[in-house]
Amino acid sequence: MGVDYKEAVGSFEWDVPESYAIPSVVADHAESFGDRVAVRFLDEDGGRDERTYAALRDGMNRFANGLEALGVGTGDRVMHLFPRHPDAFAVQLGALATGSLLVPCSSMLRSKDIEFRATDCNASTIVVHESLTDMVEPILAETPLERMIVLDGDGGDDGDQWTTFRSVIDGQSTEYDGPDLSADDPMSINYTSGTTGQPKPVLHKHRWQYCFNRINAPYWWGIDEETDLEDELLWATTGTGWAKWFWSPVGVGLTTGATQLIYDGEFEPDTFLELLASEGVTKLCAVPTQYRMLANADLESYDVELDDTLSAGEPLNREPIERIRDAWGVTPRDGYGQTETVALVTNYPGIDIKPGSMGKPTPGVGATIIDVDDDEEVEPGEIGEIAVPVESPAIFDGYYEKPHLDEAKLSGDYYRTGDLASRDEDGYFFFEGRADDIIISSGYRIGPFEVEDALVSHDAVAEAAVVDSPHEERGSVVKAYVILADGYEGSPELKDDLQAFMKEETAPYKYPRRIEFTAELPKTSSGKIRRVELREKEQHKHGL
Repeated sequence: MGVDYKEAVGSFEWDVPESYAIPSVVADHAESFGDRVAVRFLDEDGGRDERTYAALRDGMNRFANGLEALGVGTGDRVMHLFPRHPDAFAVQLGALATGSLLVPCSSMLRSKDIEFRATDCNASTIVVHESLTDMVEPILAETPLERMIVLDGDGGDDGDQWTTFRSVIDGQSTEYDGPDLSADDPMSINYTSGTTGQPKPVLHKHRWQYCFNRINAPYWWGIDEETDLEDELLWATTGTGWAKWFWSPVGVGLTTGATQLIYDGEFEPDTFLELLASEGVTKLCAVPTQYRMLANADLESYDVELDDTLSAGEPLNREPIERIRDAWGVTPRDGYGQTETVALVTNYPGIDIKPGSMGKPTPGVGATIIDVDDDEEVEPGEIGEIAVPVESPAIFDGYYEKPHLDEAKLSGDYYRTGDLASRDEDGYFFFEGRADDIIISSGYRIGPFEVEDALVSHDAVAEAAVVDSPHEERGSVVKAYVILADGYEGSPELKDDLQAFMKEETAPYKYPRRIEFTAELPKTSSGKIRRVELREKEQHKHGL
């Protein structure tokens, strides 16, 4: 499909159905096309499992009945901590059907992170995979958690606090008469990964999933009412603990009624390429790191059927975009949004892609770029902060029981994302970094991503992070932390070579006057670079 952007923006109207909730959506799909495969599940040991929409509905209802029997119901917080799993949707949908709020957690967290989340939102229940119980058991007594439900666990119960998923659903009916949910009922608490401070509890209502159906599906995934879903196989490589799981496997896959591939295995380029070809995936959504690794493989050796490749999480560099386009004839399309939002800016189907661009604001959302110090929109070419009107349905509903945070972020005319961007004369957005990542050197405002993007295009650079470094005359200069590609060693000569290269690739004032070679970069649990640690390191280094 191709999008007539001007027509889509001009004609878009929000009409959120009052009764919209994802459990009822899945139940409707089961009624309409229950024998359609909803999930094709594969694991790295060759295991295969398929669940139809009718099976999803039945699993949802059995788990909902089981939770209700345990006393879990409307308003309770149910945490979950498990890998990609055939029963993932049964757990999530079943909890939601009871009126509970989901609190997703990633296996990349630590026990202290689980303890913080459980205590912060006063969670009563956690569903955890048997391979991850060691993360939960040590902190159970320190949290409000009343029960732990073990997925794939063996054995019976340990009083009222420990039981298995199998025990919870055993003997339960596939019919469930639960609360009447609406689009305005709370759905989830998704904790932000954060680059500073403790994660924040982002509250979403069931409306969030409707917004994905209206925004992400047509203006990013290329799925609308004319799409023949029986010819499509979607694959989003995200894990169950991230907001991206709700963006795509739930927010697009389940809401549209598509068939999707879920693979539980570590990312390995050749394995992923073999799956793309053998399973007949038509739409792939992966993160930039995965695309960069795929781009180094022998893409031409794999006969894929892809008609869409999507990227999210951070900006995608031009090299993998061009490599995949040349090999497969399909161009990866960036999309931008946050845990707090839907897709705010996308390279929508049919757009003329500009390398390095996030695309254009999605219809109906109202995303714009405003000055970092006031609410005025910036002129083309100027760096400002991406912002969304607070009345937009496409953003979150506040922070769970944190009115002081709501006051700070949602009391004005705009929700400020904290992300910096510029807009060109054609309306394309270009990511410039986080608001606290901007570098001001001799009066110039420099966004770190453009510098990083140029650096990694050099053969010697595998990864780079750019921050400001104190300088007596210039106030700050650009400092680059560089991880070298295999076969290269750091040296003064290589620094000189990189600086000369950068002067040709970017405006001269943007080149890194300081370069440090490093073996690793500090990152958040979601893989985003913690530039705040690098800035603190520079401050300490220069006695500040």
